[in-house]
Amino acid sequence: MDIPRTEAARKRRIKRAIYVAVGLVLVTSITWGLSKLKPAAPDVDRNVLYFGAVKRGPMVRDVRGLGTLTPVEIQWVPALTNGRVVERRVLPGTSVKADTVIVVLSNPQLEQEAQDAEYQLKAAQAQYDALKVQLQTTLLDQRSTAASVEQLAQEGLGSKLTAELSATKASALATRDQIEQERLSVYAENAKAQLAAQQAKIDQLQALFHLKKSQVEALHVRAGIDGVMQLLQVDVGQQVTAGANLARIAQPWKLKAEIKIAETQAKDVLFGQKAEVDTHNGIIPGHVIRIDPSAVNGTRTVDVALDGPLPQGAVPDLSVDGTITLERLSDVLYVDRPAFGQPDSTVSLFKVTADGKEAKWETPWSFPTCRAGTGSTAFGWLDETVRIE
Repeated sequence: MDIPRTEAARKRRIKRAIYVAVGLVLVTSITWGLSKLKPAAPDVDRNVLYFGAVKRGPMVRDVRGLGTLTPVEIQWVPALTNGRVVERRVLPGTSVKADTVIVVLSNPQLEQEAQDAEYQLKAAQAQYDALKVQLQTTLLDQRSTAASVEQLAQEGLGSKLTAELSATKASALATRDQIEQERLSVYAENAKAQLAAQQAKIDQLQALFHLKKSQVEALHVRAGIDGVMQLLQVDVGQQVTAGANLARIAQPWKLKAEIKIAETQAKDVLFGQKAEVDTHNGIIPGHVIRIDPSAVNGTRTVDVALDGPLPQGAVPDLSVDGTITLERLSDVLYVDRPAFGQPDSTVSLFKVTADGKEAKWETPWSFPTCRAGTGSTAFGWLDETVRIE
């Protein structure tokens, strides 16, 4: 006969209740403990961080930017008249003098006009010479007639005739002498006026001839300045018009640096400030001579005149690094400024622990107080601590 064992079942229920209670206590304890733990600090790769130390002492405030070397003087050589290119005497990269012929043009119509102007000038000159001889001959005849009448009056012949002739004829002789003198004076003035008119015509034709002659000479296009030809943008057989640019000449020994400065930093740049230009083969001292009044793509162009000799390899369009000194401070507390940090602003920084494994957030640095430098990169998060790997 089977007898139920109620005591064993009761013990199992009690044991199960105990296990459940202990489990609840453990879960509650673990949950409460985890809730009291601080969140783990985020991991940051050491290679993406910039480390800098707070310093005290002299400091130079400057701005940096990339740029290129460009010639101080660049001259475009234009065509002074219409023509067709018949010869290219100089190719890009060649040194030229101011009178070097770089391109030869052809314009038959212009050459014919120059010859016609020369013939017209010679004809006008011949007419002037003929008129001058004619007027001189007539003037001599007029002077001879006037002199004859005047001589009669001076020798007293007129008075003898007066005694023999009537008083009317004597008066006519005196009047004739006066008229001949006046006629001589008027004719001389008229001769001068005719010669002046003919000379004006000659001057006009001479100016036209010189213009046509200079245009013909301009068919031999010259460089205009000493330098190196950088660009020649015409080919043989090409028709060009007056005013079209044919070539570009630059002086590679007279260079300046055009530095692109971030528009947020360019406001501190002033004329005359000292600068340094790194050509990657030497550093050249200089000073600011021009500041672009407008910003393009977030930068402003600053021209720096080079005060030192050019190092080897310094050529136009060479990429360079420019540094412009804003001011020199003697005794300040400073730290390198992040690229996004600006004067009179606040940026959060982290202080690295002694073991170098963590960085803790510190009180934000105020740049007016620290007189921060420029050109550095900093880091910052909302978390109070980061772990550096």
